[in-house]
Amino acid sequence: MKKNEQKEESAMTIPNLDKNDLAILRLLQQNARITVKEISEKIHLSTTPVHERIKRLEQSGVIKQYATLLDHAKVRKGLMVICYVSLKEHSKNAGVKFIKTINELNEVVECYNISGEFDFMLKVVEENMDSYYDFHVNRLSQIENMGNVQSVFVMGIIKQTHQLVW
Repeated sequence: MKKNEQKEESAMTIPNLDKNDLAILRLLQQNARITVKEISEKIHLSTTPVHERIKRLEQSGVIKQYATLLDHAKVRKGLMVICYVSLKEHSKNAGVKFIKTINELNEVVECYNISGEFDFMLKVVEENMDSYYDFHVNRLSQIENMGNVQSVFVMGIIKQTHQLVW
């Protein structure tokens, strides 16, 4: 078995996570820049096993990536819009084309395939209403096979977290 095939296979299996793994994950979710030494002190485990556990969690795909969360308004992306999108055609090929196009749009920060009246839910961030209008009219609406788009403007964020808890 090739290395890439092993990596893909291990990413598909659900690893058994013990209390130390969960503690490490909890700490990394709170602060991705926490050091192995700091983690080991908090969970009362030496640094070598902590480091090995983190590597195993990364290799198994439990840890997908490390990220920095930004204040949208401070980087001139203060307008958040939830777009519900339906496609005209629902073939596999049409869906793949749509997803490929959406992945190329930097304004779309999240995309979900959903059930119900619409096919996809997009989270779009823009500087202001004028820039969103330009995006909607000149880019989003021009996507091949685009059916209906319903835009919902976020008035305020009540809860926003990336942390999973156990």
